[in-house]
Amino acid sequence: MGPVIRCRKCGRKMQSSRIDDFKVKFYCQCGFSEYRPSPSASKAINPHYSRESLMPLKFDETGEFYFEHQRADRERMEIISLEEISMLASSDYDLEDILKSITEKTARRLGVDICSIYLWDGEYLVLRGTYGLSQNAVGKAKLKIGEGITGTAVKEKKPMLVPDISKDPRYRYFPETKEEQYRIKTMYSYPIFSGEEPFGVLNAQTVELREFKEDEIYFVSVVANLILGAVKMRKRS
Repeated sequence: MGPVIRCRKCGRKMQSSRIDDFKVKFYCQCGFSEYRPSPSASKAINPHYSRESLMPLKFDETGEFYFEHQRADRERMEIISLEEISMLASSDYDLEDILKSITEKTARRLGVDICSIYLWDGEYLVLRGTYGLSQNAVGKAKLKIGEGITGTAVKEKKPMLVPDISKDPRYRYFPETKEEQYRIKTMYSYPIFSGEEPFGVLNAQTVELREFKEDEIYFVSVVANLILGAVKMRKRS
């Protein structure tokens, strides 16, 4: 029995249908659908999977080769992580416990040193969950919209990728987070919105200069949507 895939829009269990050897379509009663890569195991037993397509060596547009199975493994890890985070987001656990777990799973999946979630309370963006920063800062570290890189991401309604925060005057330091021990370099802030209404920000930070791959940026956006669903669900209850 395979893992249950939940809709990122409404949280219901999604149905699936194989498109080809490479893709599976997941669809929900609410109308939401998405495509995901076929699991490696199902590819291996598919009698229609060609011998040529089993070759892991591929070439990119520049003529450089890379190992396709490494990318497939990364995508499989991403799917597993998202399933775990989705189950957390839809669980009955306390919201702050959920946010703490989400930051840990996200940080480990991305290989970043720090991951944090700020939620909008109507006046401030308040730190509600973190992996890497001091837990004593949860509920205390606060930013206004437009303040710091985190607040700027919300103000401009777009993700902010800062390669080296030491060269960005917008960065805001909070003593209670004990950030000084890390000497953070790269920061990626993804604002969480529902329509025009701000809900918060998901931050990923590293102590070394870091580039984020396309699939990693997509992963962050999906996690942000799951956080949004978790917060909305608890506001309705």
